[in-house]
Amino acid sequence: MAAPAELYCWEGDWGLPSVNTECLIVLAYAKFSGAPLKLHKIGNPWRSPTGSLPALKTSENGSLSRPCDIITYLRKQKYNADFDLSAREGADTLAFISLLEEKLMPALVYALWIDPKNYVETRRWHAEHAPFPLNFFLPGRMQREQLERLRLVKGDKDLMGGEELETELYRDAVECINLLSQRLGSNKFFFGDSPSSLDAFVFGYMVPILKRKLPSGKLQQHIKSLDNLSHFCSNILLLYFPTDGRETFNRKVPSHPEGGDTDNEPWKRRKQILSVVVGLGAMLCYALLTGIVAIQHVQQESIEHRSPSLRSLSSHEEEEEEEEG
Repeated sequence: MAAPAELYCWEGDWGLPSVNTECLIVLAYAKFSGAPLKLHKIGNPWRSPTGSLPALKTSENGSLSRPCDIITYLRKQKYNADFDLSAREGADTLAFISLLEEKLMPALVYALWIDPKNYVETRRWHAEHAPFPLNFFLPGRMQREQLERLRLVKGDKDLMGGEELETELYRDAVECINLLSQRLGSNKFFFGDSPSSLDAFVFGYMVPILKRKLPSGKLQQHIKSLDNLSHFCSNILLLYFPTDGRETFNRKVPSHPEGGDTDNEPWKRRKQILSVVVGLGAMLCYALLTGIVAIQHVQQESIEHRSPSLRSLSSHEEEEEEEEG
Protein backbone atom coordinates (compact mmCIF):
# COMPACT_ATOMS: atom_id res chain seq x y z
CA MET A 1 0.00 0.00 0.00
CA ALA A 2 1.35 3.37 -0.96
CA ALA A 3 -0.42 5.01 1.97
CA PRO A 4 -2.12 3.29 4.89
CA ALA A 5 -5.80 2.68 4.34
CA GLU A 6 -8.10 4.04 7.03
CA LEU A 7 -10.10 1.58 9.12
CA TYR A 8 -13.15 2.75 11.04
CA CYS A 9 -14.41 0.38 13.72
CA TRP A 10 -16.37 0.26 16.94
CA GLU A 11 -14.33 1.28 19.95
CA GLY A 12 -13.38 -1.28 22.55
CA ASP A 13 -14.25 -2.14 26.13
CA TRP A 14 -13.76 -4.98 28.61
CA GLY A 15 -10.14 -5.28 27.51
CA LEU A 16 -11.13 -5.79 23.85
CA PRO A 17 -9.84 -3.72 20.91
CA SER A 18 -13.46 -3.50 19.70
CA VAL A 19 -16.83 -4.68 20.99
CA ASN A 20 -18.04 -5.75 17.53
CA THR A 21 -17.43 -9.16 15.95
CA GLU A 22 -16.88 -7.93 12.38
CA CYS A 23 -14.50 -5.22 13.58
CA LEU A 24 -12.57 -7.74 15.65
CA ILE A 25 -12.19 -10.03 12.64
CA VAL A 26 -10.70 -7.24 10.52
CA LEU A 27 -8.49 -5.93 13.33
CA ALA A 28 -7.11 -9.41 14.04
CA TYR A 29 -6.47 -10.17 10.37
CA ALA A 30 -4.67 -6.86 9.90
CA LYS A 31 -2.44 -7.67 12.88
CA PHE A 32 -1.77 -11.21 11.65
CA SER A 33 -0.86 -10.07 8.14
CA GLY A 34 1.09 -6.96 9.21
CA ALA A 35 -1.13 -4.59 7.24
CA PRO A 36 -0.51 -0.94 8.19
CA LEU A 37 -3.85 0.73 8.84
CA LYS A 38 -4.75 4.14 10.14
CA LEU A 39 -7.28 3.25 12.80
CA HIS A 40 -10.30 5.27 13.94
CA LYS A 41 -12.19 3.81 16.91
CA ILE A 42 -15.59 5.47 17.17
CA GLY A 43 -19.01 5.02 18.79
CA ASN A 44 -21.06 6.45 15.93
CA PRO A 45 -21.25 4.46 12.66
CA TRP A 46 -22.47 7.55 10.77
CA ARG A 47 -18.96 8.96 11.09
CA SER A 48 -17.61 6.18 8.86
CA PRO A 49 -17.40 6.52 5.05
CA THR A 50 -20.10 3.86 4.56
CA GLY A 51 -22.38 4.67 7.49
CA SER A 52 -21.61 1.28 9.02
CA LEU A 53 -18.77 -0.41 10.90
CA PRO A 54 -16.27 -1.73 10.09
CA ALA A 55 -15.38 0.41 7.08
CA LEU A 56 -12.09 0.53 5.20
CA LYS A 57 -11.42 3.73 3.26
CA THR A 58 -8.95 3.14 0.43
CA SER A 59 -7.46 5.41 -2.19
CA GLU A 60 -8.07 2.90 -5.01
CA ASN A 61 -11.35 1.07 -4.36
CA GLY A 62 -13.37 3.60 -2.38
CA SER A 63 -14.78 2.22 0.89
CA LEU A 64 -15.43 -1.39 1.90
CA SER A 65 -17.63 -2.69 4.71
CA ARG A 66 -17.84 -6.48 4.76
CA PRO A 67 -14.95 -8.28 6.50
CA CYS A 68 -14.49 -10.66 3.56
CA ASP A 69 -14.17 -7.72 1.15
CA ILE A 70 -11.70 -5.95 3.43
CA ILE A 71 -9.61 -9.11 3.82
CA THR A 72 -9.63 -9.64 0.04
CA TYR A 73 -8.40 -6.09 -0.46
CA LEU A 74 -5.57 -6.58 2.04
CA ARG A 75 -4.54 -9.80 0.30
CA LYS A 76 -4.32 -7.97 -3.01
CA GLN A 77 -2.03 -5.48 -1.29
CA LYS A 78 0.30 -8.41 -0.38
CA TYR A 79 -0.86 -8.67 3.24
CA ASN A 80 -1.90 -12.30 3.26
CA ALA A 81 -2.14 -14.23 6.52
CA ASP A 82 -3.08 -17.40 4.56
CA PHE A 83 -0.04 -17.41 2.30
CA ASP A 84 1.46 -20.60 3.78
CA LEU A 85 -1.76 -22.63 3.95
CA SER A 86 -2.13 -25.79 1.91
CA ALA A 87 -5.11 -26.39 -0.38
CA ARG A 88 -6.70 -28.61 2.26
CA GLU A 89 -6.18 -26.01 4.98
CA GLY A 90 -7.71 -23.40 2.71
CA ALA A 91 -10.77 -25.61 2.22
CA ASP A 92 -11.00 -26.18 5.98
CA THR A 93 -10.87 -22.42 6.48
CA LEU A 94 -13.86 -21.83 4.20
CA ALA A 95 -15.81 -24.68 5.82
CA PHE A 96 -15.28 -23.47 9.37
CA ILE A 97 -16.04 -19.84 8.50
CA SER A 98 -19.35 -20.99 6.97
CA LEU A 99 -20.02 -22.99 10.13
CA LEU A 100 -19.41 -19.91 12.28
CA GLU A 101 -21.78 -17.79 10.22
CA GLU A 102 -24.49 -20.46 10.14
CA LYS A 103 -24.32 -21.84 13.70
CA LEU A 104 -22.59 -19.36 16.01
CA MET A 105 -23.59 -16.00 14.56
CA PRO A 106 -27.35 -16.47 15.17
CA ALA A 107 -26.74 -17.40 18.81
CA LEU A 108 -24.45 -14.41 19.27
CA VAL A 109 -27.09 -12.06 17.80
CA TYR A 110 -29.73 -13.59 20.07
CA ALA A 111 -27.54 -13.35 23.16
CA LEU A 112 -26.69 -9.68 22.64
CA TRP A 113 -29.76 -8.21 20.94
CA ILE A 114 -32.80 -10.35 21.85
CA ASP A 115 -32.20 -11.90 25.27
CA PRO A 116 -34.07 -9.41 27.51
CA LYS A 117 -31.45 -9.21 30.26
CA ASN A 118 -28.49 -8.92 27.91
CA TYR A 119 -30.19 -6.45 25.57
CA VAL A 120 -30.57 -3.98 28.43
CA GLU A 121 -26.77 -3.96 28.79
CA THR A 122 -26.17 -3.89 25.02
CA ARG A 123 -28.53 -0.95 24.58
CA ARG A 124 -27.00 0.90 27.54
CA TRP A 125 -23.46 0.53 26.20
CA HIS A 126 -24.32 1.89 22.75
CA ALA A 127 -26.42 4.70 24.22
CA GLU A 128 -23.52 5.77 26.43
CA HIS A 129 -21.01 5.73 23.57
CA ALA A 130 -23.15 7.34 20.85
CA PRO A 131 -23.35 11.16 20.63
CA PHE A 132 -26.51 13.05 21.54
CA PRO A 133 -29.17 12.88 20.12
CA LEU A 134 -28.28 9.66 18.25
CA ASN A 135 -28.09 7.77 21.53
CA PHE A 136 -31.90 7.89 21.76
CA PHE A 137 -32.60 5.87 18.62
CA LEU A 138 -29.33 4.34 17.36
CA PRO A 139 -29.50 1.23 19.63
CA GLY A 140 -33.05 0.52 18.48
CA ARG A 141 -32.06 0.84 14.84
CA MET A 142 -29.12 -1.48 15.40
CA GLN A 143 -31.40 -4.05 17.03
CA ARG A 144 -33.73 -4.01 14.01
CA GLU A 145 -30.77 -4.52 11.71
CA GLN A 146 -29.59 -7.49 13.76
CA LEU A 147 -33.09 -9.00 13.77
CA GLU A 148 -33.23 -8.73 9.99
CA ARG A 149 -29.81 -10.35 9.77
CA LEU A 150 -31.04 -13.21 11.90
CA ARG A 151 -34.22 -13.63 9.84
CA LEU A 152 -32.12 -14.11 6.70
CA VAL A 153 -30.55 -17.13 8.39
CA LYS A 154 -33.47 -18.58 10.35
CA GLY A 155 -36.40 -17.66 8.11
CA ASP A 156 -39.71 -16.24 9.31
CA LYS A 157 -39.57 -17.52 12.88
CA ASP A 158 -40.63 -15.36 15.81
CA LEU A 159 -37.30 -13.87 16.87
CA MET A 160 -38.36 -11.79 19.84
CA GLY A 161 -37.75 -14.43 22.47
CA GLY A 162 -39.07 -17.78 23.53
CA GLU A 163 -37.43 -20.82 25.06
CA GLU A 164 -37.80 -22.93 21.91
CA LEU A 165 -35.84 -20.52 19.70
CA GLU A 166 -33.22 -19.93 22.39
CA THR A 167 -32.72 -23.67 22.90
CA GLU A 168 -32.32 -24.26 19.16
CA LEU A 169 -29.84 -21.43 18.65
CA TYR A 170 -27.72 -22.32 21.68
CA ARG A 171 -27.70 -26.01 20.74
CA ASP A 172 -26.31 -25.17 17.30
CA ALA A 173 -23.79 -22.76 18.84
CA VAL A 174 -22.53 -25.32 21.35
CA GLU A 175 -22.12 -27.86 18.54
CA CYS A 176 -20.06 -25.34 16.54
CA ILE A 177 -17.93 -24.39 19.55
CA ASN A 178 -17.21 -28.04 20.35
CA LEU A 179 -16.12 -28.74 16.76
CA LEU A 180 -13.77 -25.75 16.84
CA SER A 181 -12.32 -26.89 20.16
CA GLN A 182 -11.66 -30.35 18.72
CA ARG A 183 -10.03 -28.89 15.60
CA LEU A 184 -7.81 -26.56 17.62
CA GLY A 185 -6.68 -29.27 20.00
CA SER A 186 -3.47 -28.34 21.76
CA ASN A 187 -2.24 -26.08 18.96
CA LYS A 188 -1.50 -22.43 19.52
CA PHE A 189 -3.42 -21.53 16.35
CA PHE A 190 -5.64 -23.59 14.07
CA PHE A 191 -2.91 -24.37 11.55
CA GLY A 192 0.17 -24.44 13.74
CA ASP A 193 2.28 -21.63 15.14
CA SER A 194 1.14 -18.83 12.80
CA PRO A 195 -2.34 -17.26 12.80
CA SER A 196 -4.49 -17.22 9.68
CA SER A 197 -7.85 -15.82 8.60
CA LEU A 198 -9.63 -18.69 10.36
CA ASP A 199 -8.01 -17.63 13.63
CA ALA A 200 -9.23 -14.07 13.00
CA PHE A 201 -12.82 -15.24 12.44
CA VAL A 202 -12.87 -17.57 15.45
CA PHE A 203 -11.35 -14.85 17.64
CA GLY A 204 -13.90 -12.29 16.40
CA TYR A 205 -16.84 -14.54 17.26
CA MET A 206 -15.54 -16.06 20.49
CA VAL A 207 -13.88 -13.23 22.40
CA PRO A 208 -16.97 -10.95 22.70
CA ILE A 209 -18.89 -13.82 24.30
CA LEU A 210 -15.96 -14.62 26.54
CA LYS A 211 -15.12 -11.09 27.74
CA ARG A 212 -18.35 -9.08 27.71
CA LYS A 213 -20.22 -8.52 30.97
CA LEU A 214 -23.53 -10.31 30.35
CA PRO A 215 -26.26 -11.02 32.93
CA SER A 216 -27.26 -14.14 30.97
CA GLY A 217 -24.07 -15.96 30.03
CA LYS A 218 -24.87 -19.51 28.91
CA LEU A 219 -22.50 -19.46 25.95
CA GLN A 220 -19.89 -17.65 28.01
CA GLN A 221 -19.81 -20.40 30.59
CA HIS A 222 -19.50 -23.06 27.90
CA ILE A 223 -16.53 -21.37 26.23
CA LYS A 224 -14.86 -20.91 29.62
CA SER A 225 -15.21 -24.64 30.22
CA LEU A 226 -13.09 -25.31 27.09
CA ASP A 227 -9.58 -24.38 28.17
CA ASN A 228 -8.02 -24.44 24.71
CA LEU A 229 -10.49 -21.92 23.24
CA SER A 230 -10.26 -19.68 26.30
CA HIS A 231 -6.46 -19.69 26.12
CA PHE A 232 -6.64 -19.16 22.34
CA CYS A 233 -8.58 -15.90 22.80
CA SER A 234 -6.45 -14.74 25.74
CA ASN A 235 -3.21 -15.40 23.84
CA ILE A 236 -4.31 -13.34 20.84
CA LEU A 237 -5.28 -10.46 23.11
CA LEU A 238 -1.95 -10.66 24.90
CA LEU A 239 0.22 -11.01 21.78
CA TYR A 240 -1.53 -8.67 19.35
CA PHE A 241 -3.60 -6.26 21.47
CA PRO A 242 -1.65 -5.82 24.72
CA THR A 243 -2.56 -2.16 25.26
CA ASP A 244 -6.27 -2.89 24.92
CA GLY A 245 -5.95 -5.58 27.56
CA ARG A 246 -4.86 -2.96 30.09
CA GLU A 247 -7.92 -0.77 29.56
CA THR A 248 -10.23 -0.68 32.54
CA PHE A 249 -13.88 -1.63 32.36
CA ASN A 250 -15.23 1.62 33.80
CA ARG A 251 -13.06 3.93 31.73
CA LYS A 252 -15.08 7.01 30.78
CA VAL A 253 -12.62 8.66 28.38
CA PRO A 254 -12.13 6.64 25.17
CA SER A 255 -8.60 5.55 24.35
CA HIS A 256 -6.69 7.27 21.55
CA PRO A 257 -7.09 5.31 18.31
CA GLU A 258 -4.10 3.49 16.92
CA GLY A 259 -2.60 5.13 13.90
CA GLY A 260 -3.86 8.50 15.04
CA ASP A 261 -7.36 9.79 14.94
CA THR A 262 -6.41 13.42 14.46
CA ASP A 263 -9.00 14.80 16.90
CA ASN A 264 -7.44 16.12 20.11
CA GLU A 265 -9.27 16.22 23.42
CA PRO A 266 -10.24 19.96 23.48
CA TRP A 267 -11.61 19.70 19.97
CA LYS A 268 -13.54 16.56 20.85
CA ARG A 269 -15.08 18.31 23.86
CA ARG A 270 -15.96 21.33 21.73
CA LYS A 271 -17.68 19.14 19.16
CA GLN A 272 -19.62 17.32 21.87
CA ILE A 273 -20.86 20.59 23.38
CA LEU A 274 -21.74 21.93 19.93
CA SER A 275 -23.65 18.77 19.05
CA VAL A 276 -25.64 19.02 22.28
CA VAL A 277 -26.50 22.69 21.65
CA VAL A 278 -27.46 22.08 18.03
CA GLY A 279 -29.50 19.02 18.96
CA LEU A 280 -31.42 20.81 21.69
CA GLY A 281 -32.02 23.83 19.46
CA ALA A 282 -33.30 21.67 16.62
CA MET A 283 -35.60 19.71 18.89
CA LEU A 284 -36.98 22.89 20.50
CA CYS A 285 -37.58 24.59 17.16
CA TYR A 286 -39.26 21.50 15.78
CA ALA A 287 -41.56 21.24 18.79
CA LEU A 288 -42.54 24.91 18.62
CA LEU A 289 -43.12 24.89 14.89
CA THR A 290 -45.10 21.70 15.08
CA GLY A 291 -47.29 23.11 17.82
CA ILE A 292 -47.98 26.37 15.98
CA VAL A 293 -48.82 24.63 12.74
CA ALA A 294 -51.02 22.10 14.52
CA ILE A 295 -52.97 24.83 16.39
CA GLN A 296 -53.49 26.99 13.31
CA HIS A 297 -54.42 23.98 11.25
CA VAL A 298 -56.99 22.81 13.78
CA GLN A 299 -58.52 26.26 14.10
CA GLN A 300 -58.83 26.69 10.36
CA GLU A 301 -60.08 23.20 9.80
CA SER A 302 -62.65 23.60 12.59
CA ILE A 303 -64.23 26.53 10.66
CA GLU A 304 -63.84 25.42 7.07
CA HIS A 305 -64.77 21.77 7.47
CA ARG A 306 -67.94 22.04 9.54
CA SER A 307 -70.86 20.01 8.36
CA PRO A 308 -73.57 21.90 6.35
CA SER A 309 -75.99 21.74 9.25
CA LEU A 310 -73.48 23.29 11.63
CA ARG A 311 -72.56 26.01 9.15
CA SER A 312 -76.25 26.91 8.63
CA LEU A 313 -76.83 26.92 12.36
CA SER A 314 -73.88 29.24 12.81
CA SER A 315 -75.17 31.56 10.09
CA HIS A 316 -78.64 31.59 11.67
CA GLU A 317 -77.18 32.51 15.06
CA GLU A 318 -75.15 35.31 13.51
CA GLU A 319 -78.29 36.71 11.80
CA GLU A 320 -80.21 36.66 15.10
CA GLU A 321 -77.39 38.53 16.83
CA GLU A 322 -77.47 41.21 14.12
CA GLU A 323 -81.26 41.65 14.43
CA GLU A 324 -81.02 41.95 18.21
CA GLY A 325 -78.27 44.52 17.80
